[in-house]
Amino acid sequence: SLALAMATTASAEKLTLDEISAYLNDIGSAQTSFTQINDDNSISTGNLLIKRPGRARFEYDPPSAALVMAGEGQLAIFDLKSDQPPETYPLRRTPLWLLLERNVDLTERDTIVGHTYDGTVTKVSAQDPKHPDRGIIELHFSDDPVRLQQWIIYDGAGSETTVVLNDFDRGVTLANKLFNVTRLTNELVPEDDD
Repeated sequence: SLALAMATTASAEKLTLDEISAYLNDIGSAQTSFTQINDDNSISTGNLLIKRPGRARFEYDPPSAALVMAGEGQLAIFDLKSDQPPETYPLRRTPLWLLLERNVDLTERDTIVGHTYDGTVTKVSAQDPKHPDRGIIELHFSDDPVRLQQWIIYDGAGSETTVVLNDFDRGVTLANKLFNVTRLTNELVPEDDD
């Protein structure tokens, strides 16, 4: 049938979930600059450091005083202008877990709710089926070579954050202390003098 033939030609360019999983597993240690487009259309820029499995660090450029760190099984959001402890969430409950888990295998995930190709970009959407209120992450990949270009996080409240990535600089050496949430918390939050 014509529809089947068209579907076959269109999907010839689409990256498979296996190809995307292999790419994500191969990231290892990497860094890149990013541009973040927030729900209110404000723009932040910064650097992203990744050390798989389980670690990432978003260093935002001034005037933003934010630092987001994944490590020790948690995602911590620091306000560097405040002396308050960071907001923390279990990393497994955040969309970033999809990129940072030890063995990414998107074919084995019941979280994948979309896998489409628009002629240029393969899009993979993931959502926790048990907790749809935690939002959706949509990852955009180019092929030839395979590259994660951006992701969009739609949170449970309906707001949307897009992170656009430049090319990853791979094989960089990143010290574990860069991802040590406890250490940074101790450095930033003053001890109570009882």
